[in-house]
Amino acid sequence: MKLADRMRRLGTETAFDVLAKAKALEKQGKKIIHLEIGEPDFDTPLNIKEAAAKAIFAGHTHYVSAAGIPELRQAIAVHVSRTRRIDVDPEEVVVTPGAKPIIFHTILACVNKGEEVMYPNPGFPIYESMINFVGAKPVPIPLKEENDFRLNPEYLKSKLNDKTKLIILNSPSNPTGGVLTWEDLKAIADAVANRKDLLILSDEIYSEIIFDGKHESIASIEGMREKTIILDGFSKTYAMTGWRLGYGVMPKGLCPRVTQLIINSNSCTSAFTQIAGIEALNGPQDKVKEYVEEFKKRREIIVAGLNDIDGITCLRPRGTFYVFPNVTGTAMKSQDLSDRLLEDADVAVLSGTAFGKFGEGYLRISFANSVENINKALVAISKFLEHTN
Repeated sequence: MKLADRMRRLGTETAFDVLAKAKALEKQGKKIIHLEIGEPDFDTPLNIKEAAAKAIFAGHTHYVSAAGIPELRQAIAVHVSRTRRIDVDPEEVVVTPGAKPIIFHTILACVNKGEEVMYPNPGFPIYESMINFVGAKPVPIPLKEENDFRLNPEYLKSKLNDKTKLIILNSPSNPTGGVLTWEDLKAIADAVANRKDLLILSDEIYSEIIFDGKHESIASIEGMREKTIILDGFSKTYAMTGWRLGYGVMPKGLCPRVTQLIINSNSCTSAFTQIAGIEALNGPQDKVKEYVEEFKKRREIIVAGLNDIDGITCLRPRGTFYVFPNVTGTAMKSQDLSDRLLEDADVAVLSGTAFGKFGEGYLRISFANSVENINKALVAISKFLEHTN
């Protein structure tokens, strides 16, 4: 079968590839410690599950509005207005099956072939994948360890030109756990303020999982609201990865076009999942606080443990549930080390290069697993490196 040429430009998300390899090894009898997948190990809170179950039995199992049911769009508008200190109209909200479609639809709707898109590198691999898919030019903005893996506004400014159509921001960051400060965002906003046709896609999916300071959004800066598409969702905050529920908050004129793409792709997001989303936002938030506190405890354990291993150094991430340790001291390439840890140490992690060329020399390790398993993984990694060296 001969596929369309564009398919050769489409990338993937390596976490799922490594997960598949790990599952195959488990079928052979191995016990793999999973630190590769970006998924909270907690169960979805009971009140959210009960809301979905009631919705199913109440008959909410049919088509709904492609942009989302009005009640959820209203709840999202209230939530984002409060957390970002901006005024959001429900008509500026589009609900999608997972937050990832907001990346897909934004780039499809807004970026032409030959135009340029800036994005963080190392960064979520779907950014670069979709930029290439539409025939645009990817312009990576390196996130450097010496800058706490924060995007450098001066470097971004140096890359701006008349072809720049979209800038993707991600804070807190996957894979690094870096967090942009208000000063960082203000400098970026100042650089793009007078560029009429330039948009910002602000990926804020980890906005509630932050340990030091508070989350800041570029949409909160004066003059940036009308230029910004906020991406957020329920997967990480409420342990709802399998529910596939996300949303975008965007300029009102863009909403009908993104909705048009939804109609052409998946029709709508399931009704009972959206009703669960209403309960997630409007119901008690004690579980979210509990999850973040547990992640914070695990962060301290994994950072200290990695820094005790010869050949590895690790910054303390300010957000997310990932660490991005520097492994150059092991004298192994990131991909080689990742492969060997899975095959020989029974620990599944990701190579930093899965997130772009500037990820060489690093691993991404998820601490969305139990303290017991994190400690087992640290011992296994240490023993493997001792034996290798």
